[in-house]
Amino acid sequence: MPTILRIEGYRFFFFSNEGVEKPHIHIESGDNYAKYCLKPVTLASNFGYKSSELTFLRKLVERNEELFWEKWHEYFA
Repeated sequence: MPTILRIEGYRFFFFSNEGVEKPHIHIESGDNYAKYCLKPVTLASNFGYKSSELTFLRKLVERNEELFWEKWHEYFA
């Protein structure tokens, strides 16, 4: 379960067995969890985050989209 980034109390990661899915990033903090697809950035699932937090998380994903995309292809290539 490679962690790609930790920022503002959030951990951005993917699972090591997900190479068959389209590129995405998981986010967790405390008991909350979300998953965003990359290119385009879209919310795939949410457990516990409020709407305002999801908006903030989406912005973080968009700001770091290229890093996540690069790490995804680097890991699963």
